[in-house]
Amino acid sequence: MSQSIQARLAELGVELPDAPAPAANYVPFVRVGDLVHISGQVPFVDGKLTPGKLGENMSVEEGAEVAKICAIHLLAQVKKACDGDLDRLVRVVKLVGFVNSTADFGDQPKVINGASDFMVEALGEAGRHARSAVSAASLPFGVPVEIEGIFQIK
Repeated sequence: MSQSIQARLAELGVELPDAPAPAANYVPFVRVGDLVHISGQVPFVDGKLTPGKLGENMSVEEGAEVAKICAIHLLAQVKKACDGDLDRLVRVVKLVGFVNSTADFGDQPKVINGASDFMVEALGEAGRHARSAVSAASLPFGVPVEIEGIFQIK
């Protein structure tokens, strides 16, 4: 990527928030060699969690927007893991998305596309990744989406 990641995010109108603190007894990320494993990120907007359940009270489009918010929080954690230098990010390796959805809802991949599409838009080829998108009967705090990720850094 020729321009800095921070510049690309600014061009997209995205300002990374401070990396959210853990909500329980775990750490937000673990570095192992050149990989950073980021704990599940949930959708905080203006300090408040976004609630919802796909197939019940949230559309696929709304879910995809929430997934994008989770992706932004993932990048905030990567930035923190890289001591503030987001340009140390080499690539997104894998995302795992959990979708709080009804038993008959089957569009989990479309919801998690909100995160995947954002990573590619923000990072280009370095944003392409392996992925899982799975249903969950419920998620912590009633959030509609939680996404964890593995990132390669230098």
